[in-house]
Amino acid sequence: MAFDPPQRLVRALGETRRGGPEGADEADEWLERLPELARRAVALRELTVERVQAPGGRSSLVVLVRRADGTPAVLKLAPGRARPEAERVALAHWDGRGAVRLLDADGAPDAPGTDDTDGVLLLERLHPDVSVRSLPEAKALLEASGTLRRLWVEPPADPVFETVAERTGRQAEAMRATVAAGPGAGAETAALVDAALAAREELLAGPPEERLLHGTFRQSKVLAGERVPWLAVGPDPVVGECAFDLARLVRDRVEDLIASPSGPSITRRRIKRLAESLEVDQARLRGWTLFRAVESGVRASRVGRPQDAELLLEFAGWL
Repeated sequence: MAFDPPQRLVRALGETRRGGPEGADEADEWLERLPELARRAVALRELTVERVQAPGGRSSLVVLVRRADGTPAVLKLAPGRARPEAERVALAHWDGRGAVRLLDADGAPDAPGTDDTDGVLLLERLHPDVSVRSLPEAKALLEASGTLRRLWVEPPADPVFETVAERTGRQAEAMRATVAAGPGAGAETAALVDAALAAREELLAGPPEERLLHGTFRQSKVLAGERVPWLAVGPDPVVGECAFDLARLVRDRVEDLIASPSGPSITRRRIKRLAESLEVDQARLRGWTLFRAVESGVRASRVGRPQDAELLLEFAGWL
């Protein structure tokens, strides 16, 4: 079977090139090797391939497979820049509580002379086409936030994950560089970047909260399952305070919020409701929502997605 990457994945990795030289060569090399990596991973695990999931994700190839005993599963292959080994450790730590279950915690079977374990995860099969996003908005937020709460646990003893301070530090530097690079950013964007950076500094001033966080949580990252109704997938795990993890959920369905004349008031109510239901400080949730929206908007502009950038920065302006 051909393991051609879906166009969504190819486009997303192409953004790596437009975003700067760092990681671009790695992404190109990984895409070139991907079909062979997938074939070897399937053979080592004695899997039967059903199909490549399309449109799939923006950072990995997802293949629907069956194990030797007929059990349905998912084979996921990701490049190093997507931090798949951090995902492996986090999923093993959660052990199916609130998240998809890792089926090969130790990686591939013994395979001397190969590196097929790196970047390859074998996961329980969920319903890939049914996410919380398919529910009405109020119900989707309720189910998503309930799933997220189960993930907020003490991190493993070994410091294998980035901290919120470290990750946002890299993002802050990229934001500063983008604004400084040219007049295209505009005064309004520069003001939003200044506000986001100031919010980050204030948020990091206190003692850090140490919880294992999903890192990139949103409604589309919660899929229907068999063990329990909803389970999270695709973490980019990080250690820090819960408000950081919740912030991305605040702007879910941002295109609908922008299209609504009451978008700003809906956003304020959403922040209040999520903060109260998950016992998170409302002001800190607003601050991280601002930082993450501006960071995403600036990054979208940098990699050539101007419409996404406009939506995100307009949303950030409400905060």
